[in-house]
Amino acid sequence: MAGSTPPRKGRSTAGALGDGLEEAWLVAEAPAKKAKWGVTVSFGLRGHFNSFVLLLLVLFVVFAVSITTRNDDGNGGHERREAAATTTVPPTPADDPGAAGDDGGQGDDLVGECDMSSGRWVYDDVSYPLYKESACKFMSDQSACGRFGRTDLKYQHWRWQPHGCDLPRFDAVRLLRRLRNKRLAFVGDSLNRNQWISMVCLIDTATPTLHKSMAGGNTSLVSFRIHEYNASVDFYWSPLLVESNSDHPVHHRVADRVVRAGSIAGHARHWADADVLVFNSYLWWRRQTMKVLWGSFEAATAAEAAAEGEHRAAYEVTDSLRAFELAIRTWSEWLELHVDRARTQFFFTSISPTHLYSDEWEAGSGGNHQCYNETEPILTEAHRGRDTDPAFARAVEAEVARLGDRGVAVRVLNVTQLSEHRKDAHPSVHRRQWSPPTAAEMEARARDPSSAADCIHWCLPGVPDVWNQMLYAHIVSSS
Repeated sequence: MAGSTPPRKGRSTAGALGDGLEEAWLVAEAPAKKAKWGVTVSFGLRGHFNSFVLLLLVLFVVFAVSITTRNDDGNGGHERREAAATTTVPPTPADDPGAAGDDGGQGDDLVGECDMSSGRWVYDDVSYPLYKESACKFMSDQSACGRFGRTDLKYQHWRWQPHGCDLPRFDAVRLLRRLRNKRLAFVGDSLNRNQWISMVCLIDTATPTLHKSMAGGNTSLVSFRIHEYNASVDFYWSPLLVESNSDHPVHHRVADRVVRAGSIAGHARHWADADVLVFNSYLWWRRQTMKVLWGSFEAATAAEAAAEGEHRAAYEVTDSLRAFELAIRTWSEWLELHVDRARTQFFFTSISPTHLYSDEWEAGSGGNHQCYNETEPILTEAHRGRDTDPAFARAVEAEVARLGDRGVAVRVLNVTQLSEHRKDAHPSVHRRQWSPPTAAEMEARARDPSSAADCIHWCLPGVPDVWNQMLYAHIVSSS
């Protein structure tokens, strides 16, 4: 820094060479004069040449000392440069203006007063998709529609345009700076896993030089780590949030569904330390009734065995909405009592709609091909499918409001209406079920799409990327 005092070594070196320079000029002006140090130097051509060489050397050293002075602020700069040479810092992607720094914990208001959930879909084949399916090393077979035969890729090029503002473009490095030494966890069902995979791909494809890994496999907790930032983006399988007989990460297709509506601690210990939590739960509740168990599963099994077929376990068969309300209350009370509200950010992703009934957008079609072969969104702004029950949304909103009154801020990511339009963006028959489909299986699916079409989950890149753009805006905007 200009004006700072150079290091001691630099000052002494410059002083000695300065004295030599002064002597040289004295010698040039007075031939045969004895120098200060008692050395007699003869005047002539050799003296001129030696003086000139010495002058050049002095100027070079003075210049070097000046550079050293500017690079060192006089307050340990040399030591900091040595430390920087031995400390691992995140690589600097080409689009990162300062990856070695941090944003100091200060959020930028990317959200403002805009309602990001209200808007329209705009076809944009220039800026979208945000990544390529094949470029994501961690892409799930459930979302890789192109890998399983889908050739129409228009669904990847639709951009969500909110009314009155723009959706912030996802910046992976900026998000990772905010997540440095932190944990972001998605907790819920396969739709939340869909959103998690989207987040993984958004980060992975934008930061190709970073060291990343995935751990967990067929376990309830799967962790995606970005090592240079000591950050993780995790998914925890808990489709009903509270404990249930559907909690196994693989073997969970249970028709006779039972929940322990008052028990969440067994799940919560896996995500309680997260810095950002994103919950969801809806589709697994979509049935007429649900069994609610007030004891433990072990006790219930023992009681049934002892009763020789008589059901003496503490079951209550109740309306599914009522069971959902009990579970959401358990969830909210756990957050209120056990999570550091000053440190942790909470989000709840709203209902992800299905497109299981083509007569909803094709009146009088005379058949139900579900979402098979759909390549365009529904452009009617007010469209809402019959599988989207607003009573479940109101139950979540009521608990979120109750938590707000108690000082626990939970933000609902309202993705329902914007996703209602996207009948074109589901895997349909272009998906892996239990094993990669053969050509014959693909043909059979096309002949009878209602038996095999997935009109619940989403292809990637696609709709969940928009959900994560909204999530990103809130995370980065927080202070």
